[in-house]
Amino acid sequence: MRILFAGSPGIAVPSLEALFTLAGTDGGFELAGVLTNPDSPRGRRGTPEPTELGAAAERLSVRRTEAGKPPVPALKPAKLDAAAREAVSALKPDLLVSFAYGRIFGPKFLALFPLGGINIHPSLLPKYRGAAPIPAAILNRESLTGLSIQKLAAEMDSGDILARENILLNGRETAAVLGKTVARKAAELLPRVLGALAAGTAESLPQNHGEATYCFPIPKEEGLIDWSGSAAEIDARIRAFDPWPRTWTIREGQRLLILRAEVPDGLPSAEVPGTVLGVDKQRGILVQTGEGILAVQELQYGAKKALDWKVFLNGSRNFIGSRLGA
Repeated sequence: MRILFAGSPGIAVPSLEALFTLAGTDGGFELAGVLTNPDSPRGRRGTPEPTELGAAAERLSVRRTEAGKPPVPALKPAKLDAAAREAVSALKPDLLVSFAYGRIFGPKFLALFPLGGINIHPSLLPKYRGAAPIPAAILNRESLTGLSIQKLAAEMDSGDILARENILLNGRETAAVLGKTVARKAAELLPRVLGALAAGTAESLPQNHGEATYCFPIPKEEGLIDWSGSAAEIDARIRAFDPWPRTWTIREGQRLLILRAEVPDGLPSAEVPGTVLGVDKQRGILVQTGEGILAVQELQYGAKKALDWKVFLNGSRNFIGSRLGA
């Protein structure tokens, strides 16, 4: 079975590595190639760099060539047009495996794969179909999420389910931490699904489309904190928007990132939301919200270094008693 793996961000890298390892066994699997987004300018100099998956594919290609094998072909089309389809067809793939590629696969493209395609999605489908299921689970303060491997279908994230795995949440996860958990578990689950497909023993379960919920890409402006919300809501946003787009407020005309916080119990107050009340030596800087108090533990002004709250206060006079967001 020749497999084309499609993905872009780091969450997909462990699955690619698992597929690379699987292809090195005698199980009949081959990594036909990798499909990822084009290199993009990064850093101050704007030097084009590959996606995280593209960089991983380059590392794997080096390992293959050192072992006397041909490198892994990497395709980076800007569009899945006729030229891209021709390049994919030349690899003679049997199955498409996708994880966070970021583009819609049309019928002409999927027709290139005799065995169709499967997609790894970081939610318990049909819940949180769409582009940001990990932040959505944290924003909604779920106690349970997970990942699903589904058959690719015409409608986004609507295909039959081949496998699921639950992930319990403790209410302190960030999107970055949860993403790493999903990445690891996906890499463990994918080989089992591929093995079942190859053996003809894979079972699929149709989704209940009436229970589907959706989530959408998060724009940068969503990171602005509304202090009239509850402390629990703001805390969830801080965790859900780590690493993107981060949460921030305005203080004396400057953007102030709030990077880490928690919601302490038993601290009543009735000040105006956004007011910096004082400090708790164990918990951090106390800020009034529309409901409850938020203890802020890590902050960052603009492009400056992120600071622990104690260090931050040493260099920020008159912070206590000020009003954030005003």
